[in-house]
Amino acid sequence: MNLYMRLLIILLLASFSSVGQKLKKADKVMITNLQAHVMYLADDKLEGRRAGTNGEKLAYEYISNQFQKAGLEPKGEQGWLQSFEIYDGKQINASTLLFVNDHELKLNDEYFPFVFSPNASLDAAVSPAVKEKGVPWFDDLKDIIEDNKDNPHFDLTQAVKIIAHKAHEKGATALFVYNTGSIADELAFDSKDNSSPVAIPVVYLTAKACKQYLADESATLDIRLKTVITDKKRTGHNVIGMINNGAPNTIVFGAHYDHLGYGEDGNSMLRTGAREIHNGADDNASGTAALIELGRLLRLSKDKNNNYVFIAFSGEELGLFGSKYFTEHPTIDLPSVNFMVNMDMVGRLNDSSKTITIGGYGTSPAWGPVFTSLSKQKYFTIKYDSSGIGPSDHTSFYLKSIPVLFFFTGLHSDYHKPTDDYNKINFTGEVFIVKYIESLVDLTNTKGKLVFQKTREPAMGTTARFNVTLGIMPDYTFSGSGVRVDGVTDGRPAQKAGIQTGDIIVQLGSFNTSSLETYMQALSKFNKGDKTTVKYKRGEEMKEGPVEF
Repeated sequence: MNLYMRLLIILLLASFSSVGQKLKKADKVMITNLQAHVMYLADDKLEGRRAGTNGEKLAYEYISNQFQKAGLEPKGEQGWLQSFEIYDGKQINASTLLFVNDHELKLNDEYFPFVFSPNASLDAAVSPAVKEKGVPWFDDLKDIIEDNKDNPHFDLTQAVKIIAHKAHEKGATALFVYNTGSIADELAFDSKDNSSPVAIPVVYLTAKACKQYLADESATLDIRLKTVITDKKRTGHNVIGMINNGAPNTIVFGAHYDHLGYGEDGNSMLRTGAREIHNGADDNASGTAALIELGRLLRLSKDKNNNYVFIAFSGEELGLFGSKYFTEHPTIDLPSVNFMVNMDMVGRLNDSSKTITIGGYGTSPAWGPVFTSLSKQKYFTIKYDSSGIGPSDHTSFYLKSIPVLFFFTGLHSDYHKPTDDYNKINFTGEVFIVKYIESLVDLTNTKGKLVFQKTREPAMGTTARFNVTLGIMPDYTFSGSGVRVDGVTDGRPAQKAGIQTGDIIVQLGSFNTSSLETYMQALSKFNKGDKTTVKYKRGEEMKEGPVEF
């Protein structure tokens, strides 16, 4: 008997003993199934199911197989799958090169081009001490670093851009910067910087390169440079199955199956810097397992008043990539969607409080009577959240004016850490959640198409990290320069400034917002009551509006 089977039996016994005779035979079968799903998806061999990796591939192959076993039919664009691109920032193309006096410098070890360098090539003979038109310029950052060592607002990268701009205006064809001072500059290729390229290539020379090539600034150097900066992309995959009852309306059930991998995308809560697998048993192998089992149950249901679509989303951890792509490239008739049910982190029902949060309560007037009827079923205590906006995939459907529900058993100390593992999942509690959703579907099957109702959304995007918010939902999939707006909260500063969905925020006060990271950095500079302006693009038109936080 292998370790996997021994652990499975132990978990089965533990689950059964916690509920005694209350569990029916079908419930015990579901517990076994849920455990098998979570154990596989949260296994180390999937390496954290990071979107666009082999671990994601192993996961979507498993989910597709389980959908097929449940009797679902494929509803992706390629069988079960729907592929989408994930913009992963910028990268230095392999064709980038730098020769000095016929010696090729090693990328990163001796030099690197800044991410805002244009794609360009040049050959030149130049003395580092001479700054003339038509040749590259060299600039030591030592003085500017020392002059600003006590300035907390100093941005060295922005200073390099300004130096490059001035050099270009005076005829420089490229800019090489270096640091001979004792204060570390911490400059690096920032793959997440989406700012527009400057006019000339800007290259950083390391101390190693300076020692070899800049010892004599009056010497003539033969320079051959080629900079090629390209978009870095990977491919994520949604897994989509359907039960087609020939009904006019469709209920969508969703759960994201991707997780953090080794934390490469900077979203781990592990602060040690260690490279560890994040298995994401609760987040969100638990929801994916529930999705599979719900498909199996509804395949046997006699209710035929709705079709059922089951979507295992990828790219959620990066910013709702998969669900946003689906709602913009649906494989079904999106206007026919009755409502969407999202299950994200449903594996940690507390045995004492038995409390579950259900979001989206306010997205349809139908939910009140439905949950009043369901209150007779004493599975657990429910906390309701009215908003259709939340940090998970139901948000993408709400933004398309579709009623949503979001099932969630709560945050815990293992969230986004390697310790979120399968041995901490409450499988019995998850069974009751799946059965509760099944009962909800039974109640709604006779109600026809539910009416959508817009809710009062919470402050979106940054309230957990900053003192202020503009009140926008950023489009995390946008790869251009700026922050594209996916949604605007009523009554918040963005709406008062005239910002609409689809606008691109490019500047907040004096701070450029070329990327989501720089946008968040800009927000962190303001406090409640501060006044400033926001610049944004609408199509080709640049607009500006007043902001009061």
